[in-house]
Amino acid sequence: MARTALRGRLSPRLEWRVATLAGVRQETPTALTLLLDVPGWPGHVPGQHVDVRLTDEDGYSTQRSYSLAAPADGDRVELTVQRVKGGEVSEYLTDTFSVGDPVELRGPVGGWFVWHPSRTAPVLLVAGGSGIVPLMAMIRARRQARSRAPFRLIHSVRSPSDQYYASELRRATRDEGGLDIATVYTRSAPTGSARPPRRIGPADLELYGWPPQFEPTCYVCGPTGFVEKVANTLVGLGHDPRRIRTERFGPTGD
Repeated sequence: MARTALRGRLSPRLEWRVATLAGVRQETPTALTLLLDVPGWPGHVPGQHVDVRLTDEDGYSTQRSYSLAAPADGDRVELTVQRVKGGEVSEYLTDTFSVGDPVELRGPVGGWFVWHPSRTAPVLLVAGGSGIVPLMAMIRARRQARSRAPFRLIHSVRSPSDQYYASELRRATRDEGGLDIATVYTRSAPTGSARPPRRIGPADLELYGWPPQFEPTCYVCGPTGFVEKVANTLVGLGHDPRRIRTERFGPTGD
C-alpha cells in the first residue's frame, strides 16, 4: 500500500517505462540510432535526455543517460548511442539489443539545455563528436516547426567517418534556409580540405559562428574538456555567458 501511494505521487517523468526497440539506423561505424516505442510517453523538448536502465536476471541493474536525438513524435523516441569499449550499457545497446527487445526508460530530464521552436533569436550549436545528438534534435525540431530562426552548427569530429547524420545534414544544408553547417576535423580531413586537422579554436568559432553583437543563444555539447574550452573561448570572443548553455559527458562516454 505504501509503495502504491508513493508511486501515485511521482511525476510521470520520474517513473520507469518499458520501451521496445522498433528499429535501428547506423550512423557511424560505432554509433547506432535506436528507434524506441514507449507507450504513454509524455513528450519532450529538444535538448532533453533520458535515463536508460538495464536489469540482469540476477537482479543487478545499471543505468546511463542518453540524449534524445529527435523531437517528440507520439510514443516514438530516438536515441543515438556511441559504442564505448568496456561500456556495459553502450555495448549491450549497440551489439546485443534486438528489435522487439524491451528496455526501461525514465524521463524526459532537463530544462536548461533546451530549445523551443517559438524562439526566433540566432542559435549557435557547437558539438564535439557524439555531442551533436541533442543539437540534432534541435535542428530537426526547427525543420518540423518550419521555424525561421537562423541556426549555425559547428561539428568537431576526428575524421570524415566519424560524422553523425552526414547525409541528412547535407540535405538540410541544401534545402533548409537559414541553416549553416561546418565540420572541423581533428585527426584526418577529407582530401582537398583547406583546413588542416586540428582541434577547434577561436578562429573556427569566429569564422563559422555568430558575431557576439547578434546575441545568439549558444549550445555547446561534448566531452568535458571540449565543452570547457569552447565555452571559455566564446566568452573570450565577447559572447554573453548568460547565453551560453552547456551539456557535457564524462570520460567513459557511456
